[in-house]
Amino acid sequence: MNVLVAGATGYLGRYLCAEYARRGHHVTALVRDAARAEGLADLLVEAEATRPETLKGLMDGVDLVVSSLGITRQADGLGYREVDYQANLNLLRAAEAAGVGRFAYVHVLNAEAMAGVPLVEAKSAFVAALHASDMAATVIAPTGYFSDMGEILAMAQSGRVWLFGDGTRRLNPIHGADLAVATAEATEAGRGWVEIGGPDVMTQAEIARAAFAALGTAPRITYLPDVLRRAALALLPILPRRIGGPARFFLTALGQDMVAPRFGTRHLADHFAELVAGSAHAPEGGHP
Repeated sequence: MNVLVAGATGYLGRYLCAEYARRGHHVTALVRDAARAEGLADLLVEAEATRPETLKGLMDGVDLVVSSLGITRQADGLGYREVDYQANLNLLRAAEAAGVGRFAYVHVLNAEAMAGVPLVEAKSAFVAALHASDMAATVIAPTGYFSDMGEILAMAQSGRVWLFGDGTRRLNPIHGADLAVATAEATEAGRGWVEIGGPDVMTQAEIARAAFAALGTAPRITYLPDVLRRAALALLPILPRRIGGPARFFLTALGQDMVAPRFGTRHLADHFAELVAGSAHAPEGGHP
């Protein structure tokens, strides 16, 4: 099967390329800069999904498109509407024209509870367009990535973790490699909607303590009144989009449980330990 992965150089995209290749499929990675993606897939194709004219002929012979394309932290002036919605819509229209068999998209869990968050609204608008299409679709709704939990570890490394509320909100984030396996299984089975999380359901406070445990230091956690989180959400729309956009998503997600059916074999505590070990062995001034 010929699989095209969009968003291939992102955290999840790299795992998707590796997993579909491991399953014996021919993988094409859609990238903006091939120099950053060497060895990522059988074939690297440079194109700008925000510019539909660059996608002509790209989907010929493709059986499955898997898109994790989206903005996490805005850096190039484009907004969520231009990328998370329109760029994915451009990919969908190109896939329709080429007769691609299935389009899989990585969404977010609990999107319906995040009305007013620009990132989620853009993703939800694309999911609506995908479901309106005649193409077979698979939507993956994960709880969150291990990479997102790096913020907790970074706070622990600075000496203190700050949490809103009492720290009892629950979540089970998932490692990118496990999420790639779940995505491949869902597309192979022809499933339409999959909510997925990692194997460990933890409270925010338990995640903070796991970060301190990985560092071998005593937990220092400060609990802030949740009214401060809500006040920050009210102020964020007036901030520059590149700051307010990601913060509105993360602060909204922090205010609710993000728990989905458990999947995978990789544990967050082990991930923290690996990050700490990597930092210890990195050259001075380098990154793990």
